[in-house]
Amino acid sequence: MLVQDGMVLGLGTGSTVAFLLAALGRRVQAEGLRILGVPTSHRTAAEAVRLGIPLVDLSAETRIDLAIDGADEIEHGSLALIKGLGGALLREKIVAGVAARFVVIADDSKAVDQLGRIAPVPVEVVSFGHEVTARRLAELGGQPALRHDASGAPFVTDGGNILYDCAGFAPISDAEGLAEQLDATIGVIEHGLFIGMAAEAYIADPAGAVRIVWRER
Repeated sequence: MLVQDGMVLGLGTGSTVAFLLAALGRRVQAEGLRILGVPTSHRTAAEAVRLGIPLVDLSAETRIDLAIDGADEIEHGSLALIKGLGGALLREKIVAGVAARFVVIADDSKAVDQLGRIAPVPVEVVSFGHEVTARRLAELGGQPALRHDASGAPFVTDGGNILYDCAGFAPISDAEGLAEQLDATIGVIEHGLFIGMAAEAYIADPAGAVRIVWRER
């Protein structure tokens, strides 16, 4: 079984992770499963508390045994990911990066031969002068679109930053190279390209059967 008694878990954000949280909550109540969760968003934290999953803050002393999260795209073979449509990519990448093991859960509609086929690349930027950062993203070919919330205002992340969704990079033939360009762009806090981070993916088909895919390179 993936989750074992005594683990500290990185808990991702999104609709697929909601099913994970529900399953963990049932095990905590029915089996007395002893776990601690490190949430990647306020939304995940609130749901975990509601379900009785104990939480712990991420600090220098925190050892995360396993991080589990969803993905907006999973590239066959490499398990390179696009993440961030749920708005929590910065905290998700921090948690995944410090975890001893990072696995992805998704349905098979998220599996692609090449990144960018179905999802834009979310880019989290500093709110100060974000239009200038957007111009830099446009110069890279990203065609950035400012994300808005339900009220029509700019979407603000839990970290107080702004998100641009960049569909213009698709299809992404060199994800590592694009990640390096985004990392070097002034004003960019983080981006939704998760390269070489996921060890394995649990992918469900429409009938509910789950296959496990390991990173090939």
